[in-house]
Amino acid sequence: MEPAPMRPEDLLPDDHNHVQRAGITVRKGSVGAFMANATILLDADQDAAARNAAEHDLLALLPGLHALGLFDVLVPKDAALRKLVEQHR
Repeated sequence: MEPAPMRPEDLLPDDHNHVQRAGITVRKGSVGAFMANATILLDADQDAAARNAAEHDLLALLPGLHALGLFDVLVPKDAALRKLVEQHR
């Protein structure tokens, strides 16, 4: 059976805030939060406290994003971020 095209609401309807994948709860907005935290983490102009907080929050998101298969399709362009993602597979 071939995969069917999907829209966001097909995967997670408006009245749902999370999905279960591989026994892990993944909240709506996880990909967006990963992007926001990665942007802060990779911004050399951010202070150490902001970068540390972003890294902490980003690491907490990784199990769910791996369960979704995000990094099987998309690979971070930045080598340091790519290494961080792979270290926490």
